[in-house]
Amino acid sequence: MAAEIHSRPQTARPVLLNKIEGHTDTVNAAVLIPKEDGVITVSEDRTIRVWLKRDSGQYWPSIYHTVSSPCSCMSYHHDSRRIFIGQDNGAVVVSGDAPNESHQNRVSDMVFSLESEWVVSTGHDKSVSWMCTQSGSMLGRHYFTAWASCLQYDHETQHAFVGDYSGQITLLKLEKQTYSTITTLKGHEGSIGALWWDPVQRLLFSGASDHSVIMWDIGGRKGRTLLLQGHHERVQALRYLQLTRQLLSCSADGGIAVWNMDTQREEAPQWLDSDSCQKCEQPFFWNIKQMWDTKTLGLRQHHCRKCGKAVCGKCSSKRSTFPLMGFEFPVRVCDACFDTIKEEDRTALATFHEGKHNIAHMDMDPSRGLMVTCGSDRIVKIWDMTQVVGCSLATGFTPR
Repeated sequence: MAAEIHSRPQTARPVLLNKIEGHTDTVNAAVLIPKEDGVITVSEDRTIRVWLKRDSGQYWPSIYHTVSSPCSCMSYHHDSRRIFIGQDNGAVVVSGDAPNESHQNRVSDMVFSLESEWVVSTGHDKSVSWMCTQSGSMLGRHYFTAWASCLQYDHETQHAFVGDYSGQITLLKLEKQTYSTITTLKGHEGSIGALWWDPVQRLLFSGASDHSVIMWDIGGRKGRTLLLQGHHERVQALRYLQLTRQLLSCSADGGIAVWNMDTQREEAPQWLDSDSCQKCEQPFFWNIKQMWDTKTLGLRQHHCRKCGKAVCGKCSSKRSTFPLMGFEFPVRVCDACFDTIKEEDRTALATFHEGKHNIAHMDMDPSRGLMVTCGSDRIVKIWDMTQVVGCSLATGFTPR
């Protein structure tokens, strides 16, 4: 049973500015053209379209191009005016060039690095590959045990973060003709749906089919992780606004969450293992010996989200929000922890909004406070987010 979000009423909400309709199949990616009233979209209907805003206020396709295979993902580099398209047949297409067969199956994500002139891509052939855009030659490839689903890349250090369908994130150091595996990050209980890397604070954000978002402090010495739970469906898009210290996340059911990361949060505890309740010491149902010795029936094991202890249902009869640990809806806590949570500790640190369509991809232009979303309903929506993020992003003012 899905948990309910009991968020406080919000007066500031995303303002829908435009809807773009015209695709005949799922829109897999949409990006805003910087400094222009324009959007680039790619779709399962095998089209690449550039939509520009007319004097009437409507968006019309000024460029309409059909390719040989459904378009699965896109990377756009504004300064060089190059569009990079990943396709269902495994090809990577650089605008104006012939397709490069980078994968043996659907391309799931891609990043272009101007500094190295590389296109790094992931695919459903369980691999990540990197290709030189100047020569068109393949430089390297690494295989995983599951479909590679999403990607982020640090241009300065040439580190790639790859999420896969097993719920694991792999950190790779890419070189010409070679690579090395640095570490793996394990925390999600479902396939990774989205990644976002902030090179300034060296933070990695991941969203997954377990409805959660995790912040990984890659640059911190302690390797801190923060769990954020507020979505009801698979998290499929992320964007961290470094200026305002806010995280935007979007899910498959159209949920849009804005998380305040400019506050002192607490790391959720690891769940403890025990054969009996760590409060009343009653045995759990697999503890045959203690059940036999005490002539009692075993109980079902639960975990307190605040302290992590293994407890029975009787000792964890309460539910509470605890936003400092990322729990924006009521979760199970033991009775002892429930008594320690003050009313001010339940103050929400995130706002939740309805996009009212499936969101498979999201892009944002922080300088204008604009966001674009798209998905399987074939509709592209353009939003004004300036009121939601709480400041004029172009001024450099950071709320505290």
